[in-house]
Amino acid sequence: MAPRANWKGFLRLSLVTCPVALYPATSDSDKISLNQINRATGHRIKYLKVDAETGDEVPADEIMKGYKVDTDSYIEITKDELDNLALESTRTIEIDQFVPRAEIDDLYLVRPYYLVPDGKVGHDAYAVIRETIRSMDKVALARVVLTNREHVIALEARDNGLVGMLLRYPYEVRDAADYFDDIQDVKITKDMLDLAKHIVEQKSGHFQPDLFEDHYETALTELINTKMAGQPVKPQARPRGDNVVDLMDALRRSLGEGGKSVPATASKNSGADKPAAAKPAKAKKRKTAPGQKEMLLPISGAGASKAKDETAKTKKPARSPATARTRKAG
Repeated sequence: MAPRANWKGFLRLSLVTCPVALYPATSDSDKISLNQINRATGHRIKYLKVDAETGDEVPADEIMKGYKVDTDSYIEITKDELDNLALESTRTIEIDQFVPRAEIDDLYLVRPYYLVPDGKVGHDAYAVIRETIRSMDKVALARVVLTNREHVIALEARDNGLVGMLLRYPYEVRDAADYFDDIQDVKITKDMLDLAKHIVEQKSGHFQPDLFEDHYETALTELINTKMAGQPVKPQARPRGDNVVDLMDALRRSLGEGGKSVPATASKNSGADKPAAAKPAKAKKRKTAPGQKEMLLPISGAGASKAKDETAKTKKPARSPATARTRKAG
């Protein structure tokens, strides 16, 4: 099923305009989701909108939006009033400025979108805007309204399309000084720096997102399949971080775990003997576990037997997240 556009309107660079659609570039739909269940009945929990004072449920047509003035006072803001704000960016992505991508601080990045032509017309104008952005080696800053809020969006050329990255406003970014000012100014010795650099060198590689593995998702899949099979769940040992007492010793041991020798300069300066070079460690095979995205868990209570019967009818072959990614890539 094709994804649904989050926004449709027009992309405009001065007098050049074309109809476009905005699609989310990322998705969490493949992640396993857990429901909240009433242990006594086996039924799902339903959330209701209730009056904070009386506890009574409030019908949707009696709910309004309001801005809090003081403890018990609100100014009502109606839907028509919000619609009447009539920002141009509600229907048009107007390019205001071009800036170097390197000048955009990563703290301002929110989420990416794909911006594509909407329909059969406007492809020529879209291509002109895309190639103008590409040839200038810059990103285009524009404005767009999503979920009743105006956002700044940075557009850049990618393959034969455009990617838009929503940006935060300055008031949304916290000042780093509030967090970093209390960090002690520690002097690092050359020996420590040499050892740390050597650790970085032996762990260096290239960015390959296809090799990423969501270990929590894999473990959750294994847990669900174990419970569905009626097998006992074995407690797992929790990882425990050791308190570093001797930093130099911790750095040397880190190198030892990597199977490589300590740099000669660091060994000489630190007085440690240079260990024999170990054989390169064999690459570990990626661990995959059988699993599935949608499952009805066996539960106790009045709804247990019914849920069990539905599970038998709707159960799908188990698959792991890693397998799902492989299929998508194909």
